[in-house]
Amino acid sequence: MSFPETFGSSHSRAAVLQYCSSTPIQFIFLNMQHSNSSTVTEIVLLGFQNLQNVHLYFFLLLLIIYCVTICGNLLIILVVSYSRPLHSPMYFFLTQLSFIDLLLSTTIVPNMLHIVLYEGRSMSFIGCLIQFNVFSASESLECLLLTVMSYDRYQAICNPLHYTSVMDLTFCLRAVLLCWVMMFVIMFTLSGTMSRLQFCGPNIIDHFFCDLDPIIELSCSDTFIVKISDMILVVPFALCPFTVIMVSYFYILFTILKIPSVTGRQKTFSTCSSHLAVVSMFYGSLICSYLFPNTGNVKKILSLFYTVITPLFNPMIYSLNNRDIKQALRKLLRNMSTSLK
Repeated sequence: MSFPETFGSSHSRAAVLQYCSSTPIQFIFLNMQHSNSSTVTEIVLLGFQNLQNVHLYFFLLLLIIYCVTICGNLLIILVVSYSRPLHSPMYFFLTQLSFIDLLLSTTIVPNMLHIVLYEGRSMSFIGCLIQFNVFSASESLECLLLTVMSYDRYQAICNPLHYTSVMDLTFCLRAVLLCWVMMFVIMFTLSGTMSRLQFCGPNIIDHFFCDLDPIIELSCSDTFIVKISDMILVVPFALCPFTVIMVSYFYILFTILKIPSVTGRQKTFSTCSSHLAVVSMFYGSLICSYLFPNTGNVKKILSLFYTVITPLFNPMIYSLNNRDIKQALRKLLRNMSTSLK
């Protein structure tokens, strides 16, 4: 049964009640005035439907992933902050990336756990907009930070003699500050354009979090300006960073190929392999997700990659493939065990 498009038709009230009683989700419609000027105050997220008896196992899996994500990213921040040999631009940017992953995961996963456990969830419309804005800020900030990290690898491999003079503390702080400023720009821009929209119903989103397209589909006003603003913001916050990353790695690959020894090429490539793996996973899932239609299980699965899986794998990729971090972690654990004795 398809959900009625509006609440204004003569049979809509009965259709809503029939739909709600035929699904396992406890739909709640509060503060909805059934008139032409009605305003949505609550959003219902459908999440993953038809999980049936496996939703508890999926809940436990997501809970484990969330706990590992939080612990892994916090551990990266702790190890880098504790170990003085890791006080370099690459690891400074890595701590920023871990903080972003913590923010992104905490914004999405706890709410998704509730959705999976109870097979759906209602949340306030303001809360939905806040989740969307924090999610957008985290994604744009990660795009920008991955670009800065690719520039760091470019300087380290293609311009090693001037690396310390170019990538000094002042540059690193300014680069991160610029990323945060640009992140607030996208938040205020999207908030400003979406505040002009009117939402009269329906209030159901077939997703596990509040994304842009599902939200504007609920609007009963013209969404042209919002869509244009989103397309404009994609250029500086997605396409330009992706282009800079690709150009940086083109020069990195060209430089690596000029190294005469195989061992030298492998050693040089290992310094940027972790970052390249993270970039590939993040941008790959993000691009594939937005190439698919706005609804459907395929889009939800792809969205899981850049909202849940990427924050989980980032600390693993950098720690398991990084000898310096593993040594610093062993030293930290030894010191902790010694202090406890």
